[in-house]
Amino acid sequence: METLSVVIATYNEEKNITDLIKSVKDIADEIIVVDGSSQDKTADLARELGAKVIVTNNPSIFHINKQKAIDNATKDWVLQLDADERVDKALKDEIIDILKKNDSSINGYWIPRKNFFLGRYLMKGGQYPDYTIRLYRRGKGHLPQKSVHEQATVEGKVGYLTHPLIHFADPSFKRYLIRYNRYTNLMADELRSLKNKNKLSESIKYLFISPVWWFVMSYIRHKGFMDSWQGFVFSFFSSMRFPVSYIKYLVRK
Repeated sequence: METLSVVIATYNEEKNITDLIKSVKDIADEIIVVDGSSQDKTADLARELGAKVIVTNNPSIFHINKQKAIDNATKDWVLQLDADERVDKALKDEIIDILKKNDSSINGYWIPRKNFFLGRYLMKGGQYPDYTIRLYRRGKGHLPQKSVHEQATVEGKVGYLTHPLIHFADPSFKRYLIRYNRYTNLMADELRSLKNKNKLSESIKYLFISPVWWFVMSYIRHKGFMDSWQGFVFSFFSSMRFPVSYIKYLVRK
């Protein structure tokens, strides 16, 4: 049976880190936590549960610390997780089967994810299965560390798992706004780095075309309206990230 490293990047996640580590402790051969100098008890709680904790700075591109955690893994496979995610029994059993098979033809796996938003799991609006590539052989997967919602890149063949990763992303609107502000700041930074921009077409795109297109696709085309009022709130605010990011970019130029 092959071995598994669970790697996590954290910042002020004392409310989440204990439940996450407990959800994977029985399948992990090691747990690596790279903590961005949290101001709470995140690092201490992780150590108490047996994790190896590396304290560093907290870069705006959070994928940098995620990659540091990946680089410190020593086992055959790497499972990269966020503090607000959980691995239930069905997904654990599926991962154990992969470790037992020792199939050298596959170097990584996409995992479906269920996102918890303001009291319910979003199953429409393009939010499920929300595949994310999180499980890969050590040395075969890495993060580009450039964008807000980037996926890991894996050398070689990649498969798909069946059972979802549970993501308690936004149990409250306060937490959602904190994450929303961080992501729109990063999008504004990405806009600032682009060159040879046509100002008029750029303004039309971010202020009008992109938000309308996204809302229509999310709420109507992908049936976000079936997720009750939470589906409307999600579709509306996610569509508004385009003008919000663009206005932040203009203000900070």
